[in-house]
Amino acid sequence: TLLYLGGNGMKQFVITIARGYGSGGKSIGKMLAEDLGVKAYDMELLRLASDESGINEHLFAQADEKLKTPRLFKPRKSAYTGEIIPPDSEDFVSDQNLFNYQAKVIRDLAEKESCVIIGRCADFILKDCKHVIRVYVHAPFDYCVEKTMMVHGNMDEDEAKRYIRKMDKRRGDYYLYFTGRDWRNADNYDLCLNSSDLGWEKCMALVKAYMAIKLGD
Repeated sequence: TLLYLGGNGMKQFVITIARGYGSGGKSIGKMLAEDLGVKAYDMELLRLASDESGINEHLFAQADEKLKTPRLFKPRKSAYTGEIIPPDSEDFVSDQNLFNYQAKVIRDLAEKESCVIIGRCADFILKDCKHVIRVYVHAPFDYCVEKTMMVHGNMDEDEAKRYIRKMDKRRGDYYLYFTGRDWRNADNYDLCLNSSDLGWEKCMALVKAYMAIKLGD
């Protein structure tokens, strides 16, 4: 029995899921949330950040895991530190401040409830929280291509390859810009799981086993 759930004297936890496109990371995250009886937050974070800031959700969606203008993919001069830009500033709806509000929502969620958070640099935003399990799900490129073709039934192999490369580059650039770190670096995570070798169910079991060790008494 795994005694780490919030409530009933059991421990609170947050699982963050970073993932390569086509690896199944999002599905594994949602399966974990369902199994553990908690919420999984993905696109919902955009709505929550919009509610928190009063900024149109569409602007959050535009900036989501990509940057509106090329910046030669160098990190910001300083990585995210938790600041919020006030409404009277011309930078209120900048990419930086949209990220700041998403980050604030992620920190608030991590403080008040057990949950699974998919993407959005959550591993970095919550890097100083003791009750967080940071997971990176990856798989060989051929596996990701096969899964992508299954999901997008109208894609041929070459289209799937281009799409995966584009999505992974966007995610990597976004992560580098806001955190100053390499998205694929194992140092960012507690667990790096190859979903091709293990399958989704065993990935889920490994995360739960790790949680029991890290958060157990």
